[in-house]
Amino acid sequence: MMGKHTLAILVNDQPGVLQRVCGLFGRRGFNIDSISVGGTEEPGLSRMTIVTSGDDRTLEQVQKQLSKLIDVISIRNISSKPMVSRELALIKIEAEPSRRPEILGVVETFRASVIDVGPGHMIIQAVGDFGKLDAMVELMRPYGIVELSYTGATAMSRGN
Repeated sequence: MMGKHTLAILVNDQPGVLQRVCGLFGRRGFNIDSISVGGTEEPGLSRMTIVTSGDDRTLEQVQKQLSKLIDVISIRNISSKPMVSRELALIKIEAEPSRRPEILGVVETFRASVIDVGPGHMIIQAVGDFGKLDAMVELMRPYGIVELSYTGATAMSRGN
C-alpha cells in the first residue's frame, strides 16, 4: 500500500553516515520527503527522522538494506503506531506597518510567533505538523512571501 512512512533511525554519530543513508535511498529510487538529524539522549549517537513515500514492500527492502550499514543501530517505522511529529517553518513576509495588526491576527490563530521585524518585513516561526504549516503558508501568500524554509519532520512514537 502506497503511503507516507516515518522512519526513526538510530546511528553512530560519525562522518559520512548521513551520506551513506541518503545514498541508499537514492540507489533504490526511493525519495526522501524530509530528513532531520540530531543528537540523542545517548552520547555518540544521532537520530535520523526520515519521511518518505512508497509502498510497504519497497519500504521493507530499504529497511533491510539500511540495517546492513555498519553505523546503523536500529530502524523503526514509527508511522505504523501512534506518534508525535513536528516541523518548524520560518516564513519571511512583506509587512508594511499598516498591515501588521492583520498579520498578527493570523500568527496568533496558528500559535506561531514573530521572531524578527524589519522596516518592511516580518519573520514568523511556526511549529506543527505539515498540514498546519501548509495552511498557515497559504494564508500568508497574499501578504507576499519573500522566503520560506521548512526544517523537515522530527518525530517520536507515543508511549513506551
